[in-house]
Amino acid sequence: MYPCSNPELVAAASEAGGIGILQPLSLTYVHGYDFREGLRYMKRLTSRPIGMNALIERASRKYHERMLEWIDIALEEGVRFFVTSLGKPRWVVDRVSPHGGVVYHDVTERKWALKGLESGVDGLIAVNRRAGGHAGPRGVEELIGEVGDLGVPVVCAGGVGTPAEFTRALELGYAGVQLGTRFIATSECTASDAYKRAILDAREEAVVLSERLTGVPVSVLNTPYVRRMGLKAGPVAKRLLRGSRTKHWMRLLYSVKSFWQLKRSLTREDRELWQAGKSVAGISEVVPAGEVVRRYAEALKHFFRD
Repeated sequence: MYPCSNPELVAAASEAGGIGILQPLSLTYVHGYDFREGLRYMKRLTSRPIGMNALIERASRKYHERMLEWIDIALEEGVRFFVTSLGKPRWVVDRVSPHGGVVYHDVTERKWALKGLESGVDGLIAVNRRAGGHAGPRGVEELIGEVGDLGVPVVCAGGVGTPAEFTRALELGYAGVQLGTRFIATSECTASDAYKRAILDAREEAVVLSERLTGVPVSVLNTPYVRRMGLKAGPVAKRLLRGSRTKHWMRLLYSVKSFWQLKRSLTREDRELWQAGKSVAGISEVVPAGEVVRRYAEALKHFFRD
């Protein structure tokens, strides 16, 4: 949840019984914490487990070295659950497994799931086309059909904004769900009131895919700011994004630019560059993060009872 995963939100989700996932760039560059001190602050807010998201694409040596450092610090501070994305996770698995760490890998289709399993991951997070952020091309049912037979737990990511959608995912065979957009509309999230209101007011048709943030389609609300910016990468950028030697540099260039744009949009109401998934259709109120988890937990009780 870059840039929305402030420490108070992560800790509140864990304290209520979920697993809050910290995002290192959000923690350090957006919310201004030293990584270790930020982790310790969250541990003062909750004694429950916290996970970490590791974006593992090797866009630059400096970034890779920083991610190595963050993972090592996380292990030292007791983190044992890691979510990897945008790369081959073998080096993360090798680093955390000796410490009893568990790695779940983001995938959008079967071929990426197989590569993750070759790297030794413990589970998969199936990112469907209803997700916020980097959405995949497959539907909720289609994706579990592709990766549900691989012998590891599969988590549904995308389109889960209500307890009913949660239990529907379980009925389809998912082991659990990953929530993003639903947690932006919580009292602990430090996103602007305008961002939260936009989520409450939006229908799923308001979610569009923009190539202008990272070079890969990202789900955002179709605001006037987004329409002025445009949704498609230019022809030169597209050509460079397809090149085996140039695509990583182009993604890095896009990511640096979007980093500052998204950071400013978190609190500035005139920016209106707001990531969200199609689960906005089921989100109608701002509530505490713990209340979100409790409602889903209650639905889970009924699911097993029925």
